[in-house]
Amino acid sequence: MKIITKQDIAQLGITPTKCVEWVTEAFKIKSRCQLPAKVSVHPSGNDFYTTMPCLLPEEYSRFGVKVVSRVAGRIPALKSDLMLFDSATGELLSLVECDWITAMRTGAVATLAIKTFRSTVASIYAFVGLGSTARATLTCLLESSPSEQLNIRLFRYKDQAEKIVTEYGHYANARFEIVDTMEELVAGADVVVSCITDAQGLLVEDESLFKPGVLVVPVHTRGFQNCDTTFDKVFADDTDHVKGFRYFSQFREFHQIEEVLKGECVGRANDQERILSYNIGLGLHDVYYAKKIYELLNR
Repeated sequence: MKIITKQDIAQLGITPTKCVEWVTEAFKIKSRCQLPAKVSVHPSGNDFYTTMPCLLPEEYSRFGVKVVSRVAGRIPALKSDLMLFDSATGELLSLVECDWITAMRTGAVATLAIKTFRSTVASIYAFVGLGSTARATLTCLLESSPSEQLNIRLFRYKDQAEKIVTEYGHYANARFEIVDTMEELVAGADVVVSCITDAQGLLVEDESLFKPGVLVVPVHTRGFQNCDTTFDKVFADDTDHVKGFRYFSQFREFHQIEEVLKGECVGRANDQERILSYNIGLGLHDVYYAKKIYELLNR
């Protein structure tokens, strides 16, 4: 068994653009995977331990299971590890430190959702929750859109927004602004990305502040329930992950993102539709990334 550390992964130099390619490839084989819904336990408050299994199609000979946890007060609050097996022999191939995979596949899926469902005139991208997931999303979005000018609007929290402006200042295709209220954040925004892991109640009480044509991507699902019944379309990475939502039966139109990528249904039909994209995270992407990383390290 090989232990794969974050340092091992870092030395591979996997690009954000490659991360977006990998999640796209994985979505296209999703229907042939065995992908049970994730199972979570909650020790206290909003802390959790979540188990995420996935068996890839037979020709890949790979099964994996990731355990991701959130513990308040831990730095970082979110951590994860993955076991990768040869599904044909049962051999445990690797134990993988999965924090990089979790962040980058989440950022890559959010980026894929943005590029798939945004309006054709999108220019203002608003972000709330500026931790590792937001950074991964920003990195994937900016790296995969080198010829686009992106106006990035950040919600101020402590000094995180200022740090991001400094860290991402070398991107010629990004222009930044910082705002102090959620109303300022979403007003006029074409894409709203929420990467917060804990929200008490609604983030924006008045859903009419979301303009026609807006795309809202609540990466960790919290804070936008008032949009569930009023937006024109809702997409998700997996039906089982959202069918337990309080307003699931009231979604006006619902599809999985893989259906759009495979040409089985229309994503955005026009620039007036308001769209929600719930990308909760699939063990499929974790296992697919782990498979690719294991192969790269064993060439």
